[in-house]
Amino acid sequence: MTARLSDRMKKKTLLVFSHLRWNFVWQRPQHLLSRLASRYDVVFVEEPLRRDEHDGHDRLDVAVVAPGITVVTPRTSLAQWGFHDAQIARIGPLLEGILPRVDRSDLLVWFYTPMALPLLDRVDAGLVVYDCMDELSAFLGAPPELVEREAKLMAVADVVLTGGPSLHEAKRHRHPNVLCLPSSVDAAHFAGGEPDGSDAAREAEALQAGIGRPRLGFFGVIDERLDIALVTRLADSHPDWQIVMVGPVVKIDPAQLPRRDNLHWLGQRSYTLLPYLLHGWDLCILPFALNASTRFISPTKTLEYMAAGKPVVSTAVRDVAWLYGEAVVSAADHDAFVGACEQLLGEKGDARRKREAAAAMLVSRSSWDGTAKSVAEAIDAAERTRVAAAA
Repeated sequence: MTARLSDRMKKKTLLVFSHLRWNFVWQRPQHLLSRLASRYDVVFVEEPLRRDEHDGHDRLDVAVVAPGITVVTPRTSLAQWGFHDAQIARIGPLLEGILPRVDRSDLLVWFYTPMALPLLDRVDAGLVVYDCMDELSAFLGAPPELVEREAKLMAVADVVLTGGPSLHEAKRHRHPNVLCLPSSVDAAHFAGGEPDGSDAAREAEALQAGIGRPRLGFFGVIDERLDIALVTRLADSHPDWQIVMVGPVVKIDPAQLPRRDNLHWLGQRSYTLLPYLLHGWDLCILPFALNASTRFISPTKTLEYMAAGKPVVSTAVRDVAWLYGEAVVSAADHDAFVGACEQLLGEKGDARRKREAAAAMLVSRSSWDGTAKSVAEAIDAAERTRVAAAA
């Protein structure tokens, strides 16, 4: 039996259910929760993994990954994917065995995926938060019951956060307290990619040592949301351009990715390494497909590219144009995308200075610290509302 996390918590507990793993791409959940850990003891519950047949019994792997943050990974004998109902039946009793003994008012439950909603019945939550960072129902392989489960989550949530204006427009009529909180940026981190003799700087230099210039780069998850045909078109349109693609390949067959001498798939790299890779790029790209899975996306990497001082070309993703149109060139089709890359690679003088000033202004207006503060204020307000309603 896994030991109880703690019976003497000094802070309130924030129990998080996530479809994304903590050690996956460093993005919105990690940025927000690592900052909220100064206020809460964060218990981050990932989707289950299948245990080895010889392990004996289902269990929870528990690891303290940072001050105030404990990651819990269920290990079961089941083959079902994600927070499937069969998995939940196994996970629930295991969670009850390790959660701290706290008063109802000291336990907040935070969902990144509605599929974990039945686990709410296993805890006595004082407050429920739903951080809707994506329209998960539009993703490849989404469970058919996800839409119905999200409706139930919206009905019980005290606070609903949305990851961008498109999601906010889609959700704001479904709950009285829906906040638009687009992803932010750690500007200092991404502005710090100058070679400095560190291990990360040397690793980035070695990874790109044989790659010529100009370099057009992308980092992020490589899945059905990317327009792979556009990436191929970029590589073929200018054989002298070097297309650098950084990130894990998910839900698509890596063998089906295009292969060209000037197309470089570098795989998943650490958050620490990204600024140093960016430093060696001449242009950053957002080659997203325009389909159901990208209709509501608001890519975190847009601000990260700009914080590194790089020009950015995107496909016509609505939130990118909406939030960053002053500094990012959006292209309606493949020809326009190639043309925009040509334009920005040759950009000089007043046009370049104007775009760089606009990008710097956008970056200066956004920070993960500020977003985390807004979340904390929204939670505090919801708690006051609950107390007043109960009085």
